[in-house]
Amino acid sequence: MQKIELKIVGLSYSHSQSSAYALILGEVNGNRRLPIIVGGLEAQAIAIEVEKLKPARPLTHDLFKTFAETFDIKIKEVIINKFHEGIFYSILVCSKNGENIEIDSRTSDAVAIALRFNSPIYTYESIMAVGGIILEPDEDAIEHTTEHEDEENEFFDLSNAELDELLLKTIEKEDYERASLIRDEIKRRKK
Repeated sequence: MQKIELKIVGLSYSHSQSSAYALILGEVNGNRRLPIIVGGLEAQAIAIEVEKLKPARPLTHDLFKTFAETFDIKIKEVIINKFHEGIFYSILVCSKNGENIEIDSRTSDAVAIALRFNSPIYTYESIMAVGGIILEPDEDAIEHTTEHEDEENEFFDLSNAELDELLLKTIEKEDYERASLIRDEIKRRKK
C-alpha cells in the first residue's frame, strides 16, 4: 500500500466533545485533512513540541525519547494504519541494529513521539477516503480556539513585556495549556 505523508495543520479545542481537542493532519501533497479527536493531555504534549516550549521537567514523551536514544532505538516513521468505529489506530516503526519493529500506539501518542524524533507521519489512502475531509485551499488556516471566548481577551491589557514574563511563570507552573494561549497572543501581536 502506498503511504500518504501528513503534517500537522492545526490543533484546536473541540466544541463537540468536552475536554477534547481536534488535531488536524493534512496531506503534504494535497488538500485533504484528517481530523483526529485527542484528549487534553495529549493535545498539550503535541502543542508543547509544536510551540517549542521547554517544560521544567521532561514529560512522558520526552522521557520516551531519552529512553529510546539511550538504547539506540530510532523511530523511523509513524503510520496511522486503521480507522474503526471513529477511532484512529497507529504504529511506531522503530529500528535497532538494522531490524524494524512495529509497536502499537494511540495516534495522539504516536504524533507526539514523531514530533520529538522529527519522524514522518503517514497514513493510507483507505484511511483518508473514510476519515479525511477536503478543504478548499483558502480554508487551510486553522484557528486556535478556546473553551471560553473571554479567554482570548484576558491578555488585552498586558504589555508585550508582561506577556513574556507571564509566559515564563506559566511554564514554571507547568500550565502548558495556558502557556500556549499566551504564546498565541504573543505571535498574534507580532503579525
